[in-house]
Amino acid sequence: MSVWTRRDFLNKAGAAVVCATPIAEVELSHGGDGGEGGAGEPAGQQAAILYDSTLCIGCRACELGCAEENQLARSPEEIFEGCSFLDHRALGPEVYSCVTQHALPADPSHVAFGKVQCMHCLDPGCASVCPVGALEKTYGGPVVWHPDLCLGCRYCMMSCPFHVPRFEWGSVNPRIRKCDMCHERIQGGERPVCVDMCPSGALIFGTREELLLEAHRRIAEKPRGYVHHVYGEEEAGGTTVLHLAAYPFETLGYRSGLPSVSPASATRPAMAAIPFVLNGLALFLGASAWLTRRKGRLQPLKSEEDEL
Repeated sequence: MSVWTRRDFLNKAGAAVVCATPIAEVELSHGGDGGEGGAGEPAGQQAAILYDSTLCIGCRACELGCAEENQLARSPEEIFEGCSFLDHRALGPEVYSCVTQHALPADPSHVAFGKVQCMHCLDPGCASVCPVGALEKTYGGPVVWHPDLCLGCRYCMMSCPFHVPRFEWGSVNPRIRKCDMCHERIQGGERPVCVDMCPSGALIFGTREELLLEAHRRIAEKPRGYVHHVYGEEEAGGTTVLHLAAYPFETLGYRSGLPSVSPASATRPAMAAIPFVLNGLALFLGASAWLTRRKGRLQPLKSEEDEL
């Protein structure tokens, strides 16, 4: 039986690390490939939704359609009673989308509406931190979750700048839950169900480029009727769910002060280092185990030599 020297072991282990690292990198880079710099549709051609708060009547038909389409455990009574929170906290494992109602301090008799759901970022932070690609930026734009890949690490929840993904804490087989923009309906040539259900035209569907042009057209036509900003055009690097409003977005429960750079630009380098760290750790542990075993084999020989 041949005996490995320390040099033999390190040479073979080093070769194994070199071979394994590209494979690990490919696995970790899964997801986030549909953004502005990825292999998916260009940002302007991705599927998108425009929500116009000034046209919303607060009927919650979009929520009802979403619950039926996704088989969520929400009764019509629960939906039409309204959300208990007026911001991202309204979302939950069975609440993919919620229309929020806000009284205006300047005119308490008047209300305005907002809408919280997954924003389907161009370069989603949730997909960039997922170590197994369970969250994926699809070619056409929607960000979807793959239950067969998910580890339950919940990194996606921490990385989302809009605090969208929800975890089923009370389930023995928990899942990450969020809107997927009716990805299967879009693939079949249909519109998202919330858009189909909206009776007032507050929700429209198209490409991101088309909807940005429409949003800016509306602002230009009614400059006193809108905030001069399309929410989602720049926030967190840009999103494919866009919003218009007549009042400051922060008064309608939207997160303000978000950078115009995607959080993925910060998380991706860290995640790319994981294969090297894991392989380096494996090399270190393997070398330590080999040295320990070798020391154990040499000890009896040394004892025999001492006796002689």
